[in-house]
Amino acid sequence: MQVSGYLNLAADLAHNFTDGLAIGASFLAGPGLGTVTALTVLLHEVPHEVGDFAILVQSGCTKRQAMRLQLVTALGAVAGAACSLLAEGVGEAATLWILPFTAGGFIYVGTVAVLPQLLREAAPLQSLLQLLALLAGVAMMAAIARC
Repeated sequence: MQVSGYLNLAADLAHNFTDGLAIGASFLAGPGLGTVTALTVLLHEVPHEVGDFAILVQSGCTKRQAMRLQLVTALGAVAGAACSLLAEGVGEAATLWILPFTAGGFIYVGTVAVLPQLLREAAPLQSLLQLLALLAGVAMMAAIARC
């Protein structure tokens, strides 16, 4: 496997860990928020994992190897959720930082990594629509936080 495949696996494991942190902390905050967060993560993970699968295959993995490696990185989400749920026993102060940390990470990736690339490659109207979609996502996170 090429180096890009290993880098993708490491990044995917870290990404899945933060997804798990968000899901676990959301369920600690309430079942409604937890359900919405889990559904949101599921919806964004489907295309993300398809892209990661393609990267692994292009890096030299067979389809079967790529599926196994994707399953291993998915365990990062389980570990992240477990850390969130175990942090409840440490005290409320430990769980209060998890949701803002994960939300800040998502906003950071969207604004620093994704948005500049979208704005550079698209027509002006398309760029505006993509920016509005990003802002709508931030607004949804703010609305969920108020629940």
